[in-house]
Amino acid sequence: MSTIAIDGVRRSFGSVEAVSDITLEIGDSEFFTLLGPSGCGKTTLLRMIAGFTPLDAGQIRIDGRRIDKLPPHRRNIGMVFQNYAIFPNLSAAGNIGYGLKARRLPANQIAARVEEALTLVRLQGYAARWPHQLSGGQLQRVAIARALVTRPDVLLLDEPLSNLDARLRIDMRAEIRELQQRLNMTTVYVTHDQEEALAVSHRIAVMRAGKIEQLGDPKEIYRAPANLFVAQFMGTTNVLSGTVSKREGAGGRVRVGASQCIVGRLEAGEGETVSLCIRPEALRIVPRGSPAAEDEAHLQAILKRAEFIGAILRIDAELPGGIDLKIAVLDDPRPVLTAGSLLSLAYDPLRVRAFRGAP
Repeated sequence: MSTIAIDGVRRSFGSVEAVSDITLEIGDSEFFTLLGPSGCGKTTLLRMIAGFTPLDAGQIRIDGRRIDKLPPHRRNIGMVFQNYAIFPNLSAAGNIGYGLKARRLPANQIAARVEEALTLVRLQGYAARWPHQLSGGQLQRVAIARALVTRPDVLLLDEPLSNLDARLRIDMRAEIRELQQRLNMTTVYVTHDQEEALAVSHRIAVMRAGKIEQLGDPKEIYRAPANLFVAQFMGTTNVLSGTVSKREGAGGRVRVGASQCIVGRLEAGEGETVSLCIRPEALRIVPRGSPAAEDEAHLQAILKRAEFIGAILRIDAELPGGIDLKIAVLDDPRPVLTAGSLLSLAYDPLRVRAFRGAP
């Protein structure tokens, strides 16, 4: 087992509190992601686990053993850095085996462990290659193999895909996820990329200004954001300011300009100002003459422009009163959408999130 318990950790740099009293537990074999914008404290927290940044307060334990007072090399943690930190004067095998050589393992054991690590990351036959002979994806695999060759209890990855192009990022994140599942290794992953976090994680901690704004699984984080920051950070969303006009059971109606929006869950009372979050994909264009579903509500909007990007059609529309609205639908060549046409938009009221206060 390799559980990580983080208890009340803090770290400041001058007057800036980078990590502010964070407490959480990462389960055995869990793929846990720290997600947030630049400067939110995610990398600082990762480096505190690794031992490269000391704590101002709090404790960190792995399997109940306190590690925050230990030097990095005694924590049995593997780390993959953002820039890979590959030695240019060593071959792939030399880079991977560097930590084992520092531990004074016999040469035959080092060779066997390096070959094992190369096989894990699918680089068989690349042992003698020099860094300048390797692609970005291959360099990243070398960095991962170097972290795994020491057989750590925990694997830490700090923005490991940030230097790769978009297509390779998608391929490599799938490989990292598959490798983590094969090894059943407790993994802490840092990224600012929301799609990346959603694709690989068991759980995500969304951070801002040194604190955790929300902790949950990917579907919960995306579909049920805890606050307006999380809703806006986790991909594109429409944020509409309105006033509660009527309460109806657990939900109610909110006036947004000249429109009435039905909300499935609503905590605010009548007359209160709220911010509504509606994902573009939660809106469905209803063809003329089509029957309405019983569990759907409707809005009317004017189409401003439509952007074809392959599988998805992105639409900019306008609610009465000049309120902008974004819609995303799967491409369908049958309907002809022209600027100025009236759109009837259906949506599930339970997919609308309401937060007290204006945006």
